[in-house]
Amino acid sequence: MRVVLADLKGTEGLVTKDTVAGGYGSRFVPFSLTTHWFCHVKRSYVQIPSVQMAYLAAICARNGHEVVWTRNEVADGDVALVLSSLVDYRRETAWAEAARARGMRVGFVGLACSKLPELFLEHADFVVAGEPEEAIRELAEGRKLSGLVLGKPVADLDTLPFPRWDLVGNWSDRLQQISLGSLHPRRRFPLLASRSCPEFCTYCPHRILTEYRVRSVENVVEELSALTARWPNAFVIFRDPLFTKDRRRCLTLCSEIVRAGLRIEFECETRLDHLDAELLFAMRRAGLRIISFGVESISSQTLRKVARRPVPEAHQRHIVAECRRLGIRTAAFYVFGFLEDDWESIAATINYAIDLGSTSAQFKILTPYPGTPLWKQLGPVVYEKDWQRFDGFTPTFRHPKLEPDELRFLLGAAYARFYLRPSFLKNLWRIRHRALVGLVDKLDQRVSEAIREKEISLVSRAVTC
Repeated sequence: MRVVLADLKGTEGLVTKDTVAGGYGSRFVPFSLTTHWFCHVKRSYVQIPSVQMAYLAAICARNGHEVVWTRNEVADGDVALVLSSLVDYRRETAWAEAARARGMRVGFVGLACSKLPELFLEHADFVVAGEPEEAIRELAEGRKLSGLVLGKPVADLDTLPFPRWDLVGNWSDRLQQISLGSLHPRRRFPLLASRSCPEFCTYCPHRILTEYRVRSVENVVEELSALTARWPNAFVIFRDPLFTKDRRRCLTLCSEIVRAGLRIEFECETRLDHLDAELLFAMRRAGLRIISFGVESISSQTLRKVARRPVPEAHQRHIVAECRRLGIRTAAFYVFGFLEDDWESIAATINYAIDLGSTSAQFKILTPYPGTPLWKQLGPVVYEKDWQRFDGFTPTFRHPKLEPDELRFLLGAAYARFYLRPSFLKNLWRIRHRALVGLVDKLDQRVSEAIREKEISLVSRAVTC
């Protein structure tokens, strides 16, 4: 059997799928010079192949089937598996219709088709709701899948075959990427050391499908060993939402990476209150180069309202400073549009994002994703009918204090204020010379004053974005 895996390229803006937003994906359509620049630069290092589809490639290949990976064209095959998303579902369903017209049976996998199967069922022969590995194993062993197929959670993640990146095909030219702030191209591979998330933030879709489970340290190291044996220059992107949840496990993993002599570099995502100086040192020694974390809002009260445990500001500053000292680049995430937000609170969050001193920052708009507690809470005030606009950057519900154009304006202001600063380049390139640092600080002040004057002139008129 010839199996076509469709990890389709996004149609407009900066589109990321796979594990982003739990699998719903995100789309950032730039609307200013700064956001155009941001999307252009970020596209160079976030476009990586789907780890979910690489697992399915391994399952199909292990059962003796030919695997073809596509990003665009409708390749010939017997069965096609399409990675679903919210942000690009019309493109995905159109591709599925074209594949069926050529005689292929088509199935959808992923979070989007699991929670909103009605968007996909009429365009496919089957839709897998839930984790797809068990259902696709049955397909590979000869079972005919039809209609809505319930995928069983993988009880023991160590039993899964390792992702088959050698079957990526026309993704190969995209695997060679330049990492954030680095001029040295490295092949970038996503890796899941766990699934789901142990936290209970009401707006986060990572917990929707399954409970939190982890792989053994030995199994993760074995995958890393196999990866570096084939691609010695590998840069690994751990896609776990909370990589350092278990401090002892993380320390063991780092020591095993060093003991095995694996010369990898990696990035991960976690919470700042799950980091300390000793752990950061061990992670840096094992190859950590970039770490991402959510700050979301400067207001502890706002965070508690969405069941997110606040991290003390002093600890946030300490960890970011420690990362800077160790040469680890940092990426902070922020969200605008919580129900308690207004102009002043979002402006304070933007100021804090700049003052915290992370290497980079991402600003998004609160989105009530289907399946989350926030969706149940805000359902009556959700006005957006187009699922593709549930992209993380577009207002979708009636906010009690802010109009959609105001949220878009504040989003644009955040990107402008953060990235149009000389000190952004200072942090990115790790400039430490005292005279240069002093000059950058003076230039920063002038740029900030100019941007504030521009904002004041814009706010004095009707807001248009």
